[in-house]
Order: sequence, then structure tokens, then C-alpha cells
Amino acid sequence: MPRPFVDHPVGDLAAARLVASQAATHWGLVEPVLLRAGMNAIYRSGDVVLRVSEPSAPAVASIELAEMLLDRGLAVTRPMRTDVVESKGLSATAWEYVPKSNSAIDWQSVGKMVRRTHDIAASDLPVAYPLPRPADFPWWDFAALLDDVAAELDEPARAGIVAAIHRWPHWTDDVNSVLCHGDVHPGNVIMSERGPVLIDWDLLCLAPPGWDHAPMMTWQTRWGGEASWYGAFATGYGRSMVGDQPAEAFAELRLVAATLMRLKAAIRSEDAMPEAQRRLAYWRGDPNAPMWQAQ
Repeated sequence: MPRPFVDHPVGDLAAARLVASQAATHWGLVEPVLLRAGMNAIYRSGDVVLRVSEPSAPAVASIELAEMLLDRGLAVTRPMRTDVVESKGLSATAWEYVPKSNSAIDWQSVGKMVRRTHDIAASDLPVAYPLPRPADFPWWDFAALLDDVAAELDEPARAGIVAAIHRWPHWTDDVNSVLCHGDVHPGNVIMSERGPVLIDWDLLCLAPPGWDHAPMMTWQTRWGGEASWYGAFATGYGRSMVGDQPAEAFAELRLVAATLMRLKAAIRSEDAMPEAQRRLAYWRGDPNAPMWQAQ
């Protein structure tokens, strides 16, 4: 079973910091500063961004993927070095730093980029880059996740979540799959002076087209986005997928996955519990359930 390119967070930030420092020295860069840590530990070193992670495939494949996407006219971050620094089981790659502009994200242009991504043949990818399907993602193994959080999940919330899962029994059906970015949402778009840049291709996969529409289809109702965002995205893409059964399934089940993963994180760290409870309120059917927060 193929795994996503990066499918678990950096566990040892001290080790990641050391690898980032080694990479900066290797490439003659200034001492890196941590920007954020999640699936990747992201550092800024002058005009270069260092990504430190534990990928499931050779890290150089991410550089090759970016070069292929750039060749096809997609706005993605450019690799600043073609080699990889590896240490302690972690890999560091170097990317351009893209400053944010003061402009709102141009969602129509993002939709156009996603459509062009869907038109790329899987055979055009670097050989080493993994290409899983949605059912391969561990955070979509709902039975296992429900078991993991059973002790912390109250019955009303559990009932709401299970009902959502049962609404979409055929979500794993593999029909009309295309090359998908895998995680299109505001956190993965930088609105630069030259337009939107689509970042974080770690969850590249083969899936029905609605997989890339699903996040934005619920961004207004659950994450506090603006009503116009998905409409503009759909216009750029060439069609709306509201009412498309696979897209609707992915949209709701992404909310299930986001809730269960946050509750699982809350079991490990109480800092994650307030956000977990915000999400659970929605599944309990609370009409005043608050908007969710991405972090």
C-alpha cells in the first residue's frame, strides 16, 4: 500500500532543528528560524525556506515534482537547491521564500491550477514520488480512529460522526480518478505579488476530481471562510461539484477525519482539547456550534 509523501508529523523538533542548521551550513545560508512545525518543520533562512521531514520516498523526488509542475506552468514554490541534506532519519530541502502580498487569494486562479493538475498524466510524475489513493491515508481509516478515541468520545458526538460515515458507504469507489493535489485550502495557498502559489504537495494522490474540491466546499460553513471562495474556485476549475456525490462524500468525511484526528491529538496533549471540543459540538448537533480553527 503506497503512503503519502509525508504522512506523519516531525516528532523530534530538536533533531529537526539540528538538521536545518546542518543544511544551512552546507548551503552557506544564515542560521534558520522556525516558522511552524507540523507534518514538516519549516524554517526560514534568509530568502530560503528549509523543509525538514521524514518522507516515505527519497526527498529529491519532491524537487523533481516541483520542477515538473513548474514546467507545466503551475505556480508552485521553486527549489533553491537540487541536493538534499539528510541526518538522523530526516531530510532537508531548500525552497524559495515567497512573501505574502496584501491581496485576497485569487481563488479563480487556484481553480485553474487545480484543473491543470487534474489534466497531468500520472505517468509524468517522477518515478520515486508515491501516488496513494484516498483509502490509503491512515487518517481516513475511520474504524481505527474511532477505536483510538473511544474513551474520549461522548455518545451524541459519536452518533453524529457514525451517521456521517454511514451516509457515504461508497466513498472508496475508485471512479474517474485523476492526479489530485490532495489538500487545497487557504493554508496551502500563498497570495504573492505574482498571484497565488499552491504549496504543500505532500498529499498528492489519485482520486476523483471532487477530492480537490471537498475542502473548499465546507470552508465557509465550518472554518469561517467567505461564501464567494468556493464559487470563484469552481469558476476557475470550470464547474462546481456541489451535488456531485463523491465530492459531497469527501467534503463531509474530511470533517470527520479532521475531528477524529484532533481528538486523537488531544489525548496526547491537552492543548489540543479545546479545538477538539469545538469540532465535537458540531457532531452533537449543537445549532450554536462554533467555527473550527485550522490550528
